[in-house]
Amino acid sequence: MPTYTAPTRDTRFIVNEVLDLASYNKLPGFESATADMIDTVINEAGKFCSEVIAPLNQVGDKEGCTRHADGSVTTPTGFKAAFDQYRESGWGTIAQPEEFGGQGMPHVLGFVVEEFVGTANQAFAMYSGLTGGAVAAILAKASPELQEKYLHKMIANEWLGTMNLTEPHCGTDLGMIRTKAEPQADGSYAITGTKIFISAGEHDLTENIIHLVLAKTPGAPDSSKGISLFIVPKVMVNDDGSLGARNSLQCGSIEEKMGIHGNSTCVMNYDGATGFMVGEENKGLAAMFVMMNAARLGVGIQGYAQAEVAYQNAVAYALDRRQGRALSGPAEPKAQADPIFVHADVRRMLMDAKAYVEGMRALALWGALQVDLTHKAGTDEEKAKADQIISLLTPVIKGYGTDKGFDIAVNMQQVFGGHGYIQEWGMEQFVRDSRIAMIYEGTNGVQAMDLCGRKLAQNGGAAIQTFFATVDAEIAAAKENEALAPFASQLEKALGEQKAATMWFMQNAMKNPDHLGAGAHHYMHIMGIVSLGLMWLRMATVAHTKLAEGTDDKAFYEAKIATAMYYGDRFLPDTGALRRKLETGSDSMMALGAEAFQTAA
Repeated sequence: MPTYTAPTRDTRFIVNEVLDLASYNKLPGFESATADMIDTVINEAGKFCSEVIAPLNQVGDKEGCTRHADGSVTTPTGFKAAFDQYRESGWGTIAQPEEFGGQGMPHVLGFVVEEFVGTANQAFAMYSGLTGGAVAAILAKASPELQEKYLHKMIANEWLGTMNLTEPHCGTDLGMIRTKAEPQADGSYAITGTKIFISAGEHDLTENIIHLVLAKTPGAPDSSKGISLFIVPKVMVNDDGSLGARNSLQCGSIEEKMGIHGNSTCVMNYDGATGFMVGEENKGLAAMFVMMNAARLGVGIQGYAQAEVAYQNAVAYALDRRQGRALSGPAEPKAQADPIFVHADVRRMLMDAKAYVEGMRALALWGALQVDLTHKAGTDEEKAKADQIISLLTPVIKGYGTDKGFDIAVNMQQVFGGHGYIQEWGMEQFVRDSRIAMIYEGTNGVQAMDLCGRKLAQNGGAAIQTFFATVDAEIAAAKENEALAPFASQLEKALGEQKAATMWFMQNAMKNPDHLGAGAHHYMHIMGIVSLGLMWLRMATVAHTKLAEGTDDKAFYEAKIATAMYYGDRFLPDTGALRRKLETGSDSMMALGAEAFQTAA
C-alpha cells in the first residue's frame, strides 16, 4: 500500500528561506504570517493530510462515487468524516478574506495546504478545490448582496462551489454554449441546459453546492461576447441565510473516468433553475476567467503533487528492492543482490523527479507570492510587476508543470518494474490520476497558445521583458560567486535560447500564424525549464550561504546544491533542442492533407 509523508522540511525551506515570507510582514495580510505561524501551518497541515486524507486515496479509487435514483451522490467511505475534520480545522479558510470569515493569510500558505491535500488524495482535494476560485469570481464581480448571501458559508466550507463551463458539443470554444438564461420578473433568471465534466457537481459533503454557470440571455451575441455568469445554488437560500427549497437542477450521471474516481465528475442538468447574474450581462467570460486562472494554478500544483507522492514511494521501493549488482562493483557484497537504487538508470529517474518536484514547488510558491503582491505590494510599480509575472507564469505552471508531472509519475511507476503495473502498489493510480491535469482547466495546448499567442505580446511584451530582466539580474549576481558561477552560466545559456525563440516568433509568427501554433508547446517547455532553473539558482544560493555560515542541517543544503548541479547538467540543455524544433516552423507539420492521415483498407 502506498504511503505519503508531507514534505514539510522542504516547504519550510522554500517559504522561510528562499521566499523569506516573514520579511513581508509590514504588508496587509502578512502581519500574522510570523515565522512561528508559518511553521505551525506547514507542520500541522502536513500531519493532517498524511494521517487523515492520504489513507483514503486508494479507498476512493476503488469505491468511486454512487449516484442514486433521485440524483443524489454518495462519496466514498470516509470522505465525509475527513471533510468534516478539514472544514472544522479551517484549512480551507487560510488565505480567504477576513471580512467573510477567512483567516486572511498569504496565498503562499494557502498553496502549501492545497499541495499537501492534493498530494495526499487528489480526488478528495477536488471537492473544495474549485471553491476558492468561485469565491474569487464572486468577490471580483458579484454585487454586495450576493457576496453577503453566499461568501460566508462558502469560505467556511459549509457550502462548496463548482464551475460549469463545458457542454456536450463544446469545450474551449465557449462562444458555442447553448445553456439559456431567461430573465424573470423578480430579477432572477431561469437557467436551462446541460453541462458536462463538472467536478464535485453533486455530493454529500455539504448541505448546499453553489454552481457558477455560464449561459446566454435572449438576444445575446452568438459568440463569447454573449456569455453571462450566474450563481445557481443547489438549494435556494432565504433572505435570512437559511436554506429553502431545492432548485431545479440535478446530476444526470457520473462520468466513467480513467482516474480521480473518488471525485464525482457530473453531468449537470438545469431545468429552469433559478440563477442570479454575477457582474454585467454578456461579460461573464471575464468573470469566469478570474475563477479559471485560480483553477489553473491549482491544477499546476496537482501536477507536481502527484509526482511528489509517486517519487516518495519510488524511493522507498528502490532502497528496498534488490536486483543485480552495481556496475562499479557490488554495493553490498554480503547480500545476494544490491538495491536497485544503485543502478544509474534508476538513479536517473529518481534524480529527474527530485529536481522537478522541488523546483516546481518553489516556482508555484513564488507564483503564489506574486498573487499576494499583485494586491498588497507597497507600490503600484511593485503590484504591476507582480501581476505581469504571475500572468505570464500561470500557463507555464499549469502546462509545463502538469506535462512534466505526468512524465515523472510514469517514470516512478517504471522504477517498480512489473509491480508498478499492479494495483495494490498504488503507482498506476498516481499515473491515472495525474493524467487529467494535462487536460482540464484548459488543455496544455491551450495553455501554450495562451502563453505564446496572448501573454508574450500583451502590453507590448512588458511581462516577458520583466521576466528576462529578473533572470538576467540574478544570473549576473550569481556569477560573482565562484561556487555558483558554473550553474549561472548554464542558466544564462538556456535563457539565451528562450530569448532567441521569442525573437523567432516575433519575426515569423505574423507572417504565418501556424508557426506560432507549431512552436507554442516547445516554447512553453523552454520557459518552464528556465523558470525552474531560476528557482534552482535561488535555492543553491541560499544553500551555499547556509553552509558558509555553519548549519546543523548540512546534508539538506548539500543535497540542494547537488540537485541544482544535476538540473543544470540534465534539464537546462534541453532548451537548445526545443528551440531548434520551434524554429523549423509549421511547413512540414501542415504539409499533408487530411486524407493522408486516414488508414486505407
